[in-house]
Amino acid sequence: MAKPQTELERFLEDLINKNKGIHIPVKASVFERLTKKKISCDALRPNPDDEFCVLGVGPSYRIISEYEEKFRRAKQHDMEAIEEPIFVEKMHPEGYMILNGHHRWAAAMRCGIKKMPVKIVNLTQETDIEKMIENSKHDKRATFDLDEVVLRGENDKFLDKPLKFPSNRFYKERLKLGIPALFHFLVKNGYDIWLFSEYYYSYDYIDHLFRKYHVHVDGIVTGTKRKGSNNPDNKASMEKIEKLFKDTYRETVTIDNNMIVRIPNEGKDFEQFDLDCTDETWSREVISIMEKIKKDE
Repeated sequence: MAKPQTELERFLEDLINKNKGIHIPVKASVFERLTKKKISCDALRPNPDDEFCVLGVGPSYRIISEYEEKFRRAKQHDMEAIEEPIFVEKMHPEGYMILNGHHRWAAAMRCGIKKMPVKIVNLTQETDIEKMIENSKHDKRATFDLDEVVLRGENDKFLDKPLKFPSNRFYKERLKLGIPALFHFLVKNGYDIWLFSEYYYSYDYIDHLFRKYHVHVDGIVTGTKRKGSNNPDNKASMEKIEKLFKDTYRETVTIDNNMIVRIPNEGKDFEQFDLDCTDETWSREVISIMEKIKKDE
């Protein structure tokens, strides 16, 4: 194993070792997430599973230097040095763990910046997933990539109806055309709906977003790539969750933009159904295929 060589690497190792076995993630209140916009750099903790903290991989001193130059230049012109917030997760007994923005944090400390703009999020934890599985209503599930399939940008042509004021001021995301109708169809036909996102959304934010569209979502897993795959604890956690899924659901249907994959728990091989449609007709095509799947059961 490589040994820390630089002052920053030694600082990171000391901080990570100091927090190891003591700090755990906890939920931040809605009030705290809405009102706390800046946090002291000293209260921020590096994520030991992030590449930034893996010796031989990170940190990138080139990136840190580029941010330093940018921050110092902004200060010279009396401008806000750091505009884009970094995403953090509240920890017990104190502090906040950095989810993304490690290089900006390091550059800020080198520049003598005392506080950084932050966005506090409540990511889905293992215990949250276990509870969601325990509360499952059906023995089949439909899974979606929240980032690539369900949510769309404002400039996309085929979007579902926007939320009304004032909800549209808080929930900026737009849904792909037909998503609420498709989710309603799936629930009616015996599927739990699970959403997966690499992005750092708070669980309750996504849950409330879909409630605004009168849709219930059974499982929401956010920040899916935040954990290092080389960490044995994380591997064991992922294997445990996968076993719970297999024990709970006899079938998983993964619905993508271009295909549907049906994966029975035991026995049969998976089935793939290609979607030959536009975004305008996507939900209708998915529902049509799901109706055929139901008839074949």
